[in-house]
Amino acid sequence: MSKKKFGKFSLWGLGGLTIIDKYILKRYLATFVVMLLLFIPIGIVVDVSEKINKLLENKVPFLEIAFYYYNFTIYFANSLFPIFLFLSVIWFTSKLANDTEIIAILSSGISFTRFLRPYIIGASIVSVVVLLMGFFVVPAASEGFNNFRYTYLKGGGKEAMRGNNTDVYRQISDTEFIYVNSFNTESKTAFYFTLEKFNKEKLVHKITATRIKWNPKEKNYTMYDYTKRTVGELSDKIEKAPEKIARFSFDLEDLTPVIYIAETLSLGKLNAFIKKESERGSSNINVYLVVLYKKYSVPVSAFILTIIAVAVSSMKRRGGMGTNLAIGIALAFAFVFFDKIFGVLAEKSSIPPLLAVWLPNIAFGILAIYLLRNAKR
Repeated sequence: MSKKKFGKFSLWGLGGLTIIDKYILKRYLATFVVMLLLFIPIGIVVDVSEKINKLLENKVPFLEIAFYYYNFTIYFANSLFPIFLFLSVIWFTSKLANDTEIIAILSSGISFTRFLRPYIIGASIVSVVVLLMGFFVVPAASEGFNNFRYTYLKGGGKEAMRGNNTDVYRQISDTEFIYVNSFNTESKTAFYFTLEKFNKEKLVHKITATRIKWNPKEKNYTMYDYTKRTVGELSDKIEKAPEKIARFSFDLEDLTPVIYIAETLSLGKLNAFIKKESERGSSNINVYLVVLYKKYSVPVSAFILTIIAVAVSSMKRRGGMGTNLAIGIALAFAFVFFDKIFGVLAEKSSIPPLLAVWLPNIAFGILAIYLLRNAKR
């Protein structure tokens, strides 16, 4: 390939792909897909070997198991896609370097930046796919995956899905607050219920009940041992009844949403859910924000990891592909490690979720720039 023919397109030119571009892009995508097809079955086999006893013990229907592993495949691939992408780029770029193909390309006068073009195109394709899957496909898979785990595999069953169901205090509107001592998800019943309504920090009325039950057919609530205290200027008005039916603007299940609820919502629903939970003063708001921000940060990591992988593996080393793969595995797991650590810190500490989610990309982005500049030399 002559310099003139290869060099007439700029990095972001629209002139089309050259033969070398197509060759590298094809290897990029094909190796990534092969890496997924290689490791996902291994993950399924390991998971089956760990859970086979519980599956048999609980007599789980075959169709549910099959659907679980369909969801597992999507969930597993999405969670570990940065590692798979990084290793696949390291693998085939190292092979190009060992076969002296990269030296031949760069010796023809092609700049290293121009050489990166098909890699950037490949990273763009992967990023768009991951982004769309994160918006629409992964949430449904996450719901099926987690529902199965909590129903058949985890102790506590469906009750464990909702984490702490005791001493739940929520703001349901600008002026109303509710409290329940405990909540049973199966019977849709809460115990020792309290609702307080305020007007400019002044209590308007307070409703209490030893038990409140949701009636799905009538779409209302039945309160038992009902008491309502309305605060007056001179005296309070007390209303009591052994049983009282009423309608409220909240759903009992909203009091303690499943602990992985944010992972199961598509983008639009997740944004609406976060807005509602923020208005209610939810203590889990950082957990939900981490899930939202990762929908954007993870696809961007494809570009960063691709550049690092090319910079590391484009040089021919004495150890051959083994050395490059060792470096690649170390860097890939370091990225996933920091991504998980900062995600947990955002959920449990005062670090802003947006900063915590993007810090690994920022740190590895700086590393990518450094390695790229060295590789150009």
